Parts: sequence; structure tokens; C-alpha cells
Amino acid sequence: MKREQFGSRLGFILVSAGCAIGLGNVWKFPYMAGKYGGAAFILVYLLFLVILGLPIIVCEFSVGRASQKSIATSYNALEPPHTRWHYARWGSHCRKLSSGHVLIPMVGGWMLYYCFRMAKGEFASVTASEVSEKYTGMLSSVPTLMFWTVLVIVLSFGICSIGLQKGVEKIMKITMLCLLGIMVILTIRSVTLTGSSEGLRFFPGAGL
Repeated sequence: MKREQFGSRLGFILVSAGCAIGLGNVWKFPYMAGKYGGAAFILVYLLFLVILGLPIIVCEFSVGRASQKSIATSYNALEPPHTRWHYARWGSHCRKLSSGHVLIPMVGGWMLYYCFRMAKGEFASVTASEVSEKYTGMLSSVPTLMFWTVLVIVLSFGICSIGLQKGVEKIMKITMLCLLGIMVILTIRSVTLTGSSEGLRFFPGAGL
């Protein structure tokens, strides 16, 4: 069977971004930048992104394009005869596991469940402590966690079964553009909050 390819460069970029961008980029990164020096933190972050991130992504793209196979079999296809480079694939598997990829369906289930609860109006006019109690209650309910996690896994398999272009690429174009729209809305909302001018003045000059 012929291996399916991305239909467009935009689709490839959005799928790659979808694999890399998470909630931490929206919630945790601004907090970490503010706590550890503002602009100074961002400069160091960008430096290490170039030193470490760029070589890694170049290596991954090179291996993928040359082998046209998954991470599980790419080393088998590329290694010279009578060598043992295929053992390196286990390090790649361990990196995927240690980076939290196995938790993605669970966290996705939480998010889908919270969207369902929000649509029901459970979070209307509630305090932060009440939201925290609802979160604790969710974690204590094993059937609830199992149901939403399995639902996310089934949905993911369903999208993948449609194919790369008609399934994964098409869905990611929609979801990533929606995420971009949400981030634009959050940005506008953030800079219009009371005291936002102090935060905007902090980031460029802090730590420099």
C-alpha cells in the first residue's frame, strides 16, 4: 500500500505545531517567564531552543524523510548492514514515554469532560475554591476518568482511520486555527485587564 503524504505544507506545519503546543505554552510559560526574570528568561529560553531544539528537530525530520517509516522501524531501514543502530530506537521510545505522551489521552479526557460540564453550566458563577473541589471530585471518580479517557482514545483512532489527509490533517487545520483564534482572544482580553500595563512594562525590562 502506498504511503500517504500530507496534502499541503500548511497541513504539515499545523500538525507539527499540534504535536508540540500544549496548555503549558498558554498557562505555564507566562508564569515561569514572570517568575524567573521576564525578558532575561525569554532570551535564555530562545538560546537553548536554538542550541538544543533546532538540532533535534532537524534530526527527526531527516530520519523521517529518509526512512518514510515510524520511529519504531526507521532505524532498521537506515542502519548500515551488520550494525546495531536499531537499538537506538528504544531510546526514542523511552523519550516519548518520559515526556508524558502516555498521559495525553487522560488529560484530553479531562478537557473534554470540562467542556461538557461547562456546556451544562456547572462553572457559571462559581468561586475558585468550588472549581478546585469539582476537579478533586473528578479525580476521585475512576469510572468518570475511564469513560472520558477511552472516549478520547476512540475518537483519536477514528480520526486516524480516516487517513492522513482527510482525517488527521483536516481535523488539525480546524482545531489549530481555532486554538490560534482563542489565543488571540486571550491576548486581547489580557491586555485590557486592570493592571495589564504593569505586566507589559515588566517583561521587556526585567532582568536586563
